[in-house]
Amino acid sequence: MPSHAASGPGLSPNGACGAPSAFSIGRKRFATGGCTALTDRADECEAADMRHLRHLACVVFVALFAGCSASTSGADASVGAGEGGGGGSSLGGGAGGGFDAGLPDAGTGGDAGVVTTTLVVKYAAGARTLWVRGSVAPFDWNHGVPMQKQDDETWTLSVTTVSQDFEWKPLLDDQVWSKGPNWKAKPGVTTEVQPHFFRDNGEWTVRWPDFQSTILGNSRGVYVYLPPTYLENTAARLPVVYMHDGQNLFDPQAAFGGVTWRVAEAFDEAAGTGRFPEAIVVGPNNAGGDRIAEYTPTADPRYGGGRGDLYLRMLVEELKPRVDAELRTRPGRESTALIGSSLGGLISSYAGVKKPDVFGLVGAMSPSTWWDNRVLLTFVGQTGATRPLRVYVDSGDSGPSNDGVTDTRDLANAYRALGYVDGVNFTYVVQAGATHTESAWASRLPGALEALLGPGR
Repeated sequence: MPSHAASGPGLSPNGACGAPSAFSIGRKRFATGGCTALTDRADECEAADMRHLRHLACVVFVALFAGCSASTSGADASVGAGEGGGGGSSLGGGAGGGFDAGLPDAGTGGDAGVVTTTLVVKYAAGARTLWVRGSVAPFDWNHGVPMQKQDDETWTLSVTTVSQDFEWKPLLDDQVWSKGPNWKAKPGVTTEVQPHFFRDNGEWTVRWPDFQSTILGNSRGVYVYLPPTYLENTAARLPVVYMHDGQNLFDPQAAFGGVTWRVAEAFDEAAGTGRFPEAIVVGPNNAGGDRIAEYTPTADPRYGGGRGDLYLRMLVEELKPRVDAELRTRPGRESTALIGSSLGGLISSYAGVKKPDVFGLVGAMSPSTWWDNRVLLTFVGQTGATRPLRVYVDSGDSGPSNDGVTDTRDLANAYRALGYVDGVNFTYVVQAGATHTESAWASRLPGALEALLGPGR
């Protein structure tokens, strides 16, 4: 059901359509003037309002749409959906209800002052049809307006009488509501969505149990999570979130201490609430004894390390190309995130310096900023003109190390010194009482994903 109910455009008590309205068929528009009932003849309509209705337009209007149906209860003026089609499509009476199931350019149409708002739904519906309901005329929440099928996975609907922001939802056969909250649209703007109607949960697997890296000279398993929309909607292409320490993301049997980040649960919940967009998650396992070496950009005097550049090359040159080749991704940097904690946070922040053309969204959770005399602060200060589009940094403030809160605060200030603005393209969080643990990162992960991917709807 829609998030908000709204009454549709009603008829006046005598069955009149009320104020003049307009509708479109393809690229043509017709004025309906003051035609008062579907039984009016063309010459009577013309006499009633010559300024708004020509003889031919009224005949076309009555013949094609029979749009002015008398009702004693204020029901919507509508076009029947046809056999088995569910509810009718509201054309709008007094409020006016121009619509066009084709796909003209959004913005100002051919008629001076006419603003075209276009809704696009990407969904491979097969033999089924897609309809729209919404909060303002020509839509309402009780009757659907049919969309036009452009190809096997694209459906469109354009309206010319919307003058305010509105909410809407697609339905299959005007009967099955899409999952999640309403979408929002603005007049004069084309809005494209990728809905799902049936699935509530995604699925994770170890998609590549033995992923070989020539660059690193080793192999590892790689977890992949596919969200509900990806599994149901074969037309959907989604962002990708790369996350280090794949063992800790999904599987309690593989996770450190048996505690996971609850990544699948976070994304499944967001698919229903719309808190942040659905995404594919790719989680390469850490390399065990080589974890420190691969997740660090330099050698620390006490711990060694320093193979971070090779690890990033593996992600960019070997893993990401395979992901983009085999899965329906949005491969651009604006749709590619890299998130990790501890040393994984360190290498994620470093990737924002070295690979910002690939990873446009960077999340560093409880990063090991202390590494090698806080060398990360130097690297971040050297960030070039191409830099991550959004950055998320966090920590707790408790436990033996206070979760490195002082160093991490300095890292946050280093990003601010680059020009990042809190609440715009930068988010910094300190979780009171939180320690350096998987459970703390799991609790903060939904907020990190919202900060990086943006709100879902």
